[in-house]
Amino acid sequence: MKYLLVIMLSLFGFSKSNAQAKSIHSFKVEALDGSTIDFSKFKGKKILVVNTASECGFTPQYADLEKLYEKYKNKLVIVGFPANNFGGQEPGANHEIATFCQRNYGVQFPMAAKISVKGDDIAPIYKFLTDKKENGVKNTKILWNFTKILLDEKGHVIDSFVSTTNPMSESITKYLK
Repeated sequence: MKYLLVIMLSLFGFSKSNAQAKSIHSFKVEALDGSTIDFSKFKGKKILVVNTASECGFTPQYADLEKLYEKYKNKLVIVGFPANNFGGQEPGANHEIATFCQRNYGVQFPMAAKISVKGDDIAPIYKFLTDKKENGVKNTKILWNFTKILLDEKGHVIDSFVSTTNPMSESITKYLK
């Protein structure tokens, strides 16, 4: 009987991996400064992951990301992921990106080393964030720089937001109140 149930659940798209999707807390990534960002250290806080670029029309969102981080830092961590996937808008090396973010926007939230957020060379963390088979919640297509993905305190995807969504908008802050 147990095997019949497993077969039936499999036919309808349910699997053990979907039911027990891993969380972002299992990931460690390189930071801009060469240190390690360990997502397990963020357990108990929501996490907003954002793919960033220094030469994009949405780059001024760094200022609002920093405001959001300051306002909710007791319950939210923001992690920026510089990527050069769209229009070559993040051409710099990690040290150049770090200098740009600090000098122009006073960025204090963690920034990962430059990665790819789509395509054949997609970073494993973005594969998890964007693929329902990996995260158990939803598929998210990264259409441009400054796409935002919000995760809950247990490291599971809550929702995603397109580039035009301001970080301080109600569509994001409603999850933080």
